[in-house]
Amino acid sequence: MNIKQLYQHFKECNGISTDTRNIENNSLFFALKGNNFNGNHFARQALEAGAKYCVVDEEKYALDSRYLVVENVLKSLQNLATFHRNELAIPIIALTGSNGKTTTKELTNAVLSTKFKTTATLGNLNNHIGVPLTLLQMTDATEIGIVEMGANHPVEITFLCTIAHPDYGLITNFGKAHLEGFGSIEGVIKAKSELYDYLKANHKTIFVNENDPLQIKQTLNYDKVFKFGLRTSTDTMLEMVNTQPYVTLSYNGSEIKSKLTGSYNFNNIAVAIAVGSYFKVESDDIKNAIEAYTPTNNRSQILKKGSNTIIMDAYNANPTSMMAALENFEQLVQAKKVVFLGDMFELGATAEIEHQAIVDYLEQNKLGKTYLIGKNFYKTTVKHPSLQKFESFDALKSHLQNHEIKDAFLLIKGSRGMALERILELL
Repeated sequence: MNIKQLYQHFKECNGISTDTRNIENNSLFFALKGNNFNGNHFARQALEAGAKYCVVDEEKYALDSRYLVVENVLKSLQNLATFHRNELAIPIIALTGSNGKTTTKELTNAVLSTKFKTTATLGNLNNHIGVPLTLLQMTDATEIGIVEMGANHPVEITFLCTIAHPDYGLITNFGKAHLEGFGSIEGVIKAKSELYDYLKANHKTIFVNENDPLQIKQTLNYDKVFKFGLRTSTDTMLEMVNTQPYVTLSYNGSEIKSKLTGSYNFNNIAVAIAVGSYFKVESDDIKNAIEAYTPTNNRSQILKKGSNTIIMDAYNANPTSMMAALENFEQLVQAKKVVFLGDMFELGATAEIEHQAIVDYLEQNKLGKTYLIGKNFYKTTVKHPSLQKFESFDALKSHLQNHEIKDAFLLIKGSRGMALERILELL
């Protein structure tokens, strides 16, 4: 079946489904394969659950005309997404970066949706499957699409660009994330800059933070750049007003008071303002959108639990984001501070060095009682008694049962696999 025929079937359906546990009625089901599953096995079940058609790549599962046989289901999903994107012919904004992608995407969507009908990546569905699914959620009513792109190996961003064909793009930052796949910070810069390379080659527009020397360096000698930052020479000028406990900034003569903590979130907010400015969103609408945005899902949230106040930033972590969180926490004026840090994953051969660097910083800056959780932190050398190591979450749990924490200001930070939100149940 060719892509035009598949597209006609797609237009008959209400959307895309890839999981029989969440089948939408009258949807187009894609029988994707993984290391431990074969979606073709569930094609019949998908139809029984309400799907209109099933896309399969093994003919033995095609029992009637409702089964659409293709050479490769995943490739067909990706090709269909590109075909649909080109048929819509709307502006697509792509964003990537080591930290802050999802928060920046949500802030940008909040700003643009005050003026346009937008469709943005749900959650962090930002890989070779998530990007096509985002594009296929867009409808004839969509005026601007916002696509988050993630990567942990070289050439992934290039590939995602060939699917989404973005017209605009931005990189939140270059940090020490996924070093296992990228090899080094230089590898990170090169891989993330694949977005710049695509946009430049196709004469598209880049949004650049003029206060980030790496971004400036990577976009030299390119004229289709919209700059933002603290300098008067930028296209959108911003000013940092305060970061305690929330980020407040000045834009176009007005103060914007966000619900985001941490100076590192200034840049995330700045992106959303810059994009809104470029697309001629009214200043008051930008202000209202930023101020109304409330972080969720363990991303820079400030929570209350009993007598304790908590900065919950445990959605993910890498050396750059963890250091930024610690530096911000150090600046906060609080009588009693407690830090919970979980292992940082996907660091490869650098894991030992990077975890020890965090410990060395903590011993020099004394942020208060600090709990280090996980096998990587357990291997570090700790000298100061304020730092305590636990090889597992269960070991931490046993300790806290006999050591209650009260009237404290807490920072909780770690990689997703550590699931440190469980600490809330222990307080």
